Amino acid sequence: MKGNFPIEKIRAIETPFYFYDTELLRKTLSIVKKESDKYGYHVHYAIKANSNPKILKIIASYGFGADCVSGNEVKAAVEAGFPAEKIVFAGVGKTDKEINLALETNIFCFNAESIPELEAINELAAAKNKTANIALRVNPNVDAHTHRHITTGLSENKFGFNWDDIVDVVRTAQKFANLNLTGIHFHIGSQITDFSSFQNLCVRVNEIQDIFDKEGIRLQNINLGGGLGINYEHPNHFPIPDFESYFRLFHQNLRLRDGQMLHVEPGRSIVAQCGNLIAKVTYVKTGRHKKFAIVDAGMTDLIRPALYEAYHRIENISSNEAEDEYDVVGPICESSDVFQKNTVMNGTKRGDLLALRSAGAYGEVMASNYNLRELPKSYLSEEI
Repeated sequence: MKGNFPIEKIRAIETPFYFYDTELLRKTLSIVKKESDKYGYHVHYAIKANSNPKILKIIASYGFGADCVSGNEVKAAVEAGFPAEKIVFAGVGKTDKEINLALETNIFCFNAESIPELEAINELAAAKNKTANIALRVNPNVDAHTHRHITTGLSENKFGFNWDDIVDVVRTAQKFANLNLTGIHFHIGSQITDFSSFQNLCVRVNEIQDIFDKEGIRLQNINLGGGLGINYEHPNHFPIPDFESYFRLFHQNLRLRDGQMLHVEPGRSIVAQCGNLIAKVTYVKTGRHKKFAIVDAGMTDLIRPALYEAYHRIENISSNEAEDEYDVVGPICESSDVFQKNTVMNGTKRGDLLALRSAGAYGEVMASNYNLRELPKSYLSEEI
């Protein structure tokens, strides 16, 4: 089964380019809103997954907040229409310039990751005669069972405070005159498809809250970050993740205290399946043992396969020929510029169009002009 693409319209566009199915994006957003609203949960879209301004405006129109990890992401969120009072700012290395920007923007909360960072935010807030809302990022030492480069919640990772030190950190944070400690924040990793990881996170959050109760600590906000994965193997059969089970899991496993609010920060799960990288076959090269489909897109346009050995389903959307096996590779002068080896797709020839699926997250946003290549343009399905 192949995806449904407006092939004649696509033929008229210069390749490579990013193509976003906005009908699917809007369906996904509607489901996220419906399922999160059941429990009164607050959703902040993780802008690092895809910061295309047109995509951001669509997401903001559903009333969600934004999760940012740089000052420029904070600016992009505001420009796209995300309310400042729904913007959270995370990141292990916030600069003074970025902190000042966020303070001036009056964002909802900083997700802070170290005592020196707390000191810096307090100092900069005092200079502006402001009080900054703070959530402490806790490293819960929970294994997300995902790729080592996108696991963030183990004790060996650089992110957050160790969970068994958190009471002392809370006491320290409460002493800063220009900080308002409002909650705790977690993010254990990305592309999580094993829901037991989220269940284990809930157990750890409950344990921390029990400790807080004994210490007389009550915080208003619990932020569980993002991490929900998608089905890269079968984007046509599973275009939208199981948000119903995702939100229900938190409702059933978390013991929130009266008045506490739960926040989540999905990114990939919202935008990945609506995006595709469209490439044209430049040459088909027959080697001694295999065939190479050489395309005009490369690791500069979709780096995940080179960086994470990630899988993206590849479809020849312009061919109905019998299937054959190819290594799909790009033109970059690097041996790692390989999208997929031994992929089976319809018989392929020079000029055919390939769709690299599930590229809506960490595709366009991670593109570079290495080899002095031009950055691909992007198009929404509702525009062409």
